[in-house]
Amino acid sequence: MSNADDNPCDTDGVAHAFDLVLERTIDATPDVVFRAYTDPALLSQWFAPHPWRITDAIIEPRPGGRMSFVMHGPNGERFPNSGVYLEVVPDRRLVSTDAFTPDWKPAGQPFMVAHVELEPTDDGKTHLRAVARHWNRETMEQHIAMGFHEGWGQVADQLNALVKTL
Repeated sequence: MSNADDNPCDTDGVAHAFDLVLERTIDATPDVVFRAYTDPALLSQWFAPHPWRITDAIIEPRPGGRMSFVMHGPNGERFPNSGVYLEVVPDRRLVSTDAFTPDWKPAGQPFMVAHVELEPTDDGKTHLRAVARHWNRETMEQHIAMGFHEGWGQVADQLNALVKTL
């Protein structure tokens, strides 16, 4: 039996035991930030920490829709990423996971559920709250070792720079 603190898959907005969280103020309204997340051409410009890059982005922002891309490293590394959207609320929320394929088949060993919350601020900006929700401590610690804090922070800075140009 588990309690809520042991279940990283709750969707109540409360931090759980295996969450990694990034919060930032983005210099654009939520609709612009949402567009940067859901337009493959825009996502490809900011979603990987430089010098890494994204190609082959496919974004179908609807429950069950596909999110996939290939992340390329500076030394020829190539990491395909794919998953599905679980929840999409235009201009407010995107929830996706790598646990399923677009036809709802289990995708193998799941890594996380990503929650992106966009909250408008009084000054026309967006409070971004991005949560990587892991199933267990091992995958959370693996994500930390992969550079979650540095990488997601750099990506948020890149997002902020891009949306200022839109």
